[in-house]
Amino acid sequence: MLRLLAAFLIIVLGLAATLAVSSPAPRADFTIINGGDPTTLDPIVASWLRDIRLMRCLHEGLVRSDVTKEDLPIEPALAERWEVSPDARTYTFHLRAAAWSDGTPLRSTDFVYAWLRGTLPDSAADYTSFFFHIAGAKDFFDWRTAALAAFAKQPQSPGASEQLWQETKSKFRAMVALQTPDERTLVVTLTRPAPYFLDICTSIAFVPVCESVVSRYEVIDPGTARVKWDTGWTRAMPSIGAMRLDSWQFKREMRLAKNPAYWDAANVRLNSIAILSIDDPVSQVMAFQTGGVDWVSDVVAPFRAEMVTAKNAFRAEHAAAVDAMRAEGLSPVDIDRALPADPRKSTHIFPAFGTFFWNLNCSPNLPDGRVNPLADARVRRALALAIDKRAVAEGVRRLGESTAGALIPPGSIRNYITPAGLSRDPDAARRLLADAGFPDGKNFPTIELLINKEQNTDLVAQAIAKDWERELGITTAIIVRETKVFREQVKNANYITSSASWFGDYPDPTTFLEINRTDDGNNDRRYSSKAFDALLAKAETETNPAARAAILADAERVIVEQDLPLIPIFHYVNLNLFNPDRLEGISSNRRSEQQLFRVRMRTGDNSRSQREGAGGLVSSTSQRQRHSPRRSRRTQRKAKGLRSSSASSSLPVSLRALRALRGKLPSLRALRVLRGEWPFPEAKP
Repeated sequence: MLRLLAAFLIIVLGLAATLAVSSPAPRADFTIINGGDPTTLDPIVASWLRDIRLMRCLHEGLVRSDVTKEDLPIEPALAERWEVSPDARTYTFHLRAAAWSDGTPLRSTDFVYAWLRGTLPDSAADYTSFFFHIAGAKDFFDWRTAALAAFAKQPQSPGASEQLWQETKSKFRAMVALQTPDERTLVVTLTRPAPYFLDICTSIAFVPVCESVVSRYEVIDPGTARVKWDTGWTRAMPSIGAMRLDSWQFKREMRLAKNPAYWDAANVRLNSIAILSIDDPVSQVMAFQTGGVDWVSDVVAPFRAEMVTAKNAFRAEHAAAVDAMRAEGLSPVDIDRALPADPRKSTHIFPAFGTFFWNLNCSPNLPDGRVNPLADARVRRALALAIDKRAVAEGVRRLGESTAGALIPPGSIRNYITPAGLSRDPDAARRLLADAGFPDGKNFPTIELLINKEQNTDLVAQAIAKDWERELGITTAIIVRETKVFREQVKNANYITSSASWFGDYPDPTTFLEINRTDDGNNDRRYSSKAFDALLAKAETETNPAARAAILADAERVIVEQDLPLIPIFHYVNLNLFNPDRLEGISSNRRSEQQLFRVRMRTGDNSRSQREGAGGLVSSTSQRQRHSPRRSRRTQRKAKGLRSSSASSSLPVSLRALRALRGKLPSLRALRVLRGEWPFPEAKP
């Protein structure tokens, strides 16, 4: 008996020692779920909202949008002021006396080096075309492309690739209209006036990088002379933003800490942000319900339609007060904050500057080499005309999203009239398919619908596939891929059709239209139209705002009414979870832009509505206990384990371990709770 007791005590002490070594950090000031794990920390590669949201904490550009205002006006960031020449082509930016988080002074050449990376064809960056607004940038891009092609064709001596890289950097300085008269002045000359250039400068692609650090990670391929950067630089680089990367446990948690060197650190209220890795959409909502997180950025749980219905019912119950506050100009979040405590007001539905559409691969051949029937615009129009978009928006999505006839959300850009697009017409669709040589779908190859596992587009894909099968007589197959694989296949045009979406980066029609320009980095459809490209080029030289808007509307009409390289399905809304009584700083702006370092946790006892559930799925804690007492107790135990600031977490580790053991060795699940680890993959609400 004594031997068993001694062995048991040894196990307990060993467990206590292990937990002491790996005990969790204190809970962050602000804990969030950001729509999934980051896919990149490189600003020139980022195009997914989750990555851009994260990087806006770590990086900052010359200017930024004021997300506290609905129209997102431009405000100074790293540039404290700027002047624009009378011809509206030259911008002179005067930088602040800012420093990177390691104390290195910010220099104007840090912008030049960052923009060199963004302009290189080597980088295959999604936003390379943004830099083509700068005089000489497109010519430099073409020169580098030709130089790489020539290098690959001829035998090269040792060191030739390094020599070409040095020549490339020299060419960039000579060809691209960027000047640095001193360390705190950056002069940018555009090819032609671009009224939205400052909005483009808010893009994450335009932020600087610390040249003295990043240049050490350059890797030049001796066989191709292409340059790439070892991904280690993204963790080694100091921050110029409000936060810095503190730690990253892949598939578990990323933690950001306040950057004391940030130029506006005095106005940053958060000392830390924790970004949890919880892939399961249901577990994401559960984490909010139990108080484990403060904000869920993109709710995609299968019951989110019910959450929206509950929120709308809550607003309807207070319709008079809501209408009065809207008339006063209050934001949706401020209105919720002023309403009585209720769990349903933690669900927030914001209009989005984004559209869900279906990609159609326009390449001459399919990935397997067969002739691609989708290269024929008649086939693409037929596919578009056969889809019942209303059934998708109202029957499948059920989030209050409007059907999309065009790519640009109507009313989202001042003085721009969005084209109507095509209306559903199955008869016309069948005629077009027959004209293209496929009457009743005969001899038409199986159409694959590629979807992303994490984006919950399976039901949408099923609805579209059924429409194509029923109305056109073609066979379909839905292909599901993990996020990274999906992204690679779409980027390499290794698909037939795929789900897709686009969110605008700046308030101009070109933010949506440019993704269909020939050779644009975001043209995943391999679409090329001389007529469309010519209209975009014509708009570039048009100085009359109304005439320019009309030209761009004609360009959009080409892609949504004639050529259909993509099929607009619906315009997004953003579904967020957060308790407005507990935090402020989350913006409801239409461009979905968040600056998380602006968040402030509100003081006071606001815990009740946080505990009472997410989105009105239940109306009170007592109701939840009545309907499922076991689940409620299990949830409470998990919540206790998550709160590192709770009373039990201040006890000695060994005593916590003994309490958990209760006379037996704990399960792996209990150890996870004890150590404060999240997520729990098996968790269901």
